[in-house]
Amino acid sequence: MTKPMHRSRSYKKLKRVTKSGRSVVHYRRARNAPHVCAICLAELNGISSKGGKSRRTTSRQFGGVLCSKCSAEVIKFGSRVEQGELKLDDLGTKYKAYVLQLVAH
Repeated sequence: MTKPMHRSRSYKKLKRVTKSGRSVVHYRRARNAPHVCAICLAELNGISSKGGKSRRTTSRQFGGVLCSKCSAEVIKFGSRVEQGELKLDDLGTKYKAYVLQLVAH
């Protein structure tokens, strides 16, 4: 059985084969990856990997998920869908889910 400290998801499992041919599992501490936008994959500004939940997100629509440019696009598409100028089927698959979230509220 593994050590209790290694049963966390904060440790990455690395399966290795030793020179003698034995399979072993090494554990390495996972590093916090920078938060990225779900649409354009740009790094999010003002979002920290450390601290509590309130420090890791911003308090606006799609805060901590989308960058400011993509959230502006989603809000623009959402208003156009509500006014009937644009259909949901005309949107790309990346924008569609977030526009649906926006229209539902």
